[in-house]
Amino acid sequence: MSDYVIPQDLLHEAVQLAGKKSELSIRDMLIRGILAGAFLGYATALVFMVLSQGLPPIAGAIVFPVGFVILVLLGLELVTGNFALLPAGLMAGRVSASRLVRNLFWVYVGNLIGSLFFALLFFLAITNWRTGNGGAIAELIKQAAVKKTTGYAALGFSGWGSAFIKAILCNWMVTIGTMMALASRSTVGKIVAMWLPIMTFFALGFEHSVVNMFLIPSGMILGAPISVAQFLLWNLLPVTLGNFLAGALFTGVALYLTYASALRFTASATSIPATAQSEPQAAFATSPTLNPM
Repeated sequence: MSDYVIPQDLLHEAVQLAGKKSELSIRDMLIRGILAGAFLGYATALVFMVLSQGLPPIAGAIVFPVGFVILVLLGLELVTGNFALLPAGLMAGRVSASRLVRNLFWVYVGNLIGSLFFALLFFLAITNWRTGNGGAIAELIKQAAVKKTTGYAALGFSGWGSAFIKAILCNWMVTIGTMMALASRSTVGKIVAMWLPIMTFFALGFEHSVVNMFLIPSGMILGAPISVAQFLLWNLLPVTLGNFLAGALFTGVALYLTYASALRFTASATSIPATAQSEPQAAFATSPTLNPM
């Protein structure tokens, strides 16, 4: 059996996965969202540890995808990936609009809680329970946090627009990574496929809402002169909107539109009366390539 999953089958898997995600309980969405936020915080902290040792930024980008790989292989919930999967499921009729909103809301909340929790633990770790200043890594985090908030605020509308565009460019790649996790049947193949687009967005310095849920609050806890209002208005709001737009339109809807006819063909082919299941969504019931997210 070939390790590679062709795009038509990949979309089939994505739609099925979207349906499963939309049916999760609130408890599961919160737990999986919290863990995903924390693990992405780990990856971001790792990047700044690398940078604090004087290595070039590309080194940080190379190691950053570890967090994404961990959360995907564990089947956790990352809202920026769901920004593509759930709209594709909606287009296919596998996910209702109310279920889409429900999933995105609770996963977003979970990601935020996990990111903030890890930010607090990380602060206590690098400051030796508030007895130190965190050293070089703390300074780099504060500088990055200021650049991503008051740095944009200083530019006015242009700063808000810049954050929004960088968020679009970021989550275009992140959601491609989400889809490419389904492009292989092997664990190694999934890791490599995910690594490429995630490394790309981070190396280019674009804006990811969940990464910023850890990074900016960490800078604030460490003493960066940033208010909660500045964090929300000049970063989290435009970045979340940009991430959603890119994931929904540029990945989820775009891939559905170009492969929708193949998806419909698959659905009709798997519902031949002699072997069909009675449920309308039987075409999405089983597949050997399903990623256990």
